[in-house]
Amino acid sequence: MIRSLAFLTLAAIVLVTGCAGGGGSTTRQPAAALTATRGESNSRDTVGQRVKVLTYNIHHGEGTDGRFDLDRIARLIRRTGADLIALQEVDRHTARAGGLDQPKVIAEQLGLQHAFGAAMPYQGGHYGEAILSRWTFALPRVVPLRAPEGQEPRVALEVAVQPWGEKGDAIRFIGTHLSHESPSTRLQQVAELKTSLESDPIPAILVGDFNFEPKTPQYGLILEGWLDTARKFGNAGATFPSSGPNRRIDFVFARPKDRWRVISAEVIAEPTASDHCPVLIELELLPLEGSPWSEIPGQ
Repeated sequence: MIRSLAFLTLAAIVLVTGCAGGGGSTTRQPAAALTATRGESNSRDTVGQRVKVLTYNIHHGEGTDGRFDLDRIARLIRRTGADLIALQEVDRHTARAGGLDQPKVIAEQLGLQHAFGAAMPYQGGHYGEAILSRWTFALPRVVPLRAPEGQEPRVALEVAVQPWGEKGDAIRFIGTHLSHESPSTRLQQVAELKTSLESDPIPAILVGDFNFEPKTPQYGLILEGWLDTARKFGNAGATFPSSGPNRRIDFVFARPKDRWRVISAEVIAEPTASDHCPVLIELELLPLEGSPWSEIPGQ
């Protein structure tokens, strides 16, 4: 069973809400009580341990047309069929977002669980990262990422899920948004992520808006421990700006590198809902020898 994930409260707050039944009460689930809630996907079938993940910088709900429209963001997410979704540039109770709890609104429309990790206070509320999940998860963890004084603070938000039932593997899903202000700050933040995440043996998927491009030192550093899933599949398209993408700055990384098979990879062409394009990746976690999943025919 998944280990307990403690809160890091330094410079960050986390909200966890159960939305699968449409409720809005705040809940904190101990790791010992963690169970998958997706029904048939938890059975041992020939599909194996597959998961669809999506990363999307939603620009606090404001599209390139100047409209705040969470409904169209929710519709896009629904069409992808993603199981785990990381959203960047998310507002909670800010003036510019009309006081809405954006992750809660989107999650309730989709019937998903959600967590929010605040990177900083903003306009009477908070601004940061959100994760949506088809499955319940243990207590989230927020990892503050240092930035020099005068630069925006950043965080990573981590949850642990057990999508394939008690006999399947647990996985960690982490969303982040690195500094847009300084390459040296981004390099330091990548180093902090590696220090925080790579000591844990549980397979992990790290996604988000990294604000760096391939062939940079930051990208090279993260590749020392993580698989670039879109590049592995051969569909590593540009993700920004959404109106005419010419930079690849949104990524889905996974580790251990030899445990993940990339089933599909897509940069979704959506020029209006945000200034970034969402990235959708389907992955299969390969079994360790001797695990129950290694007995599945065709694996």
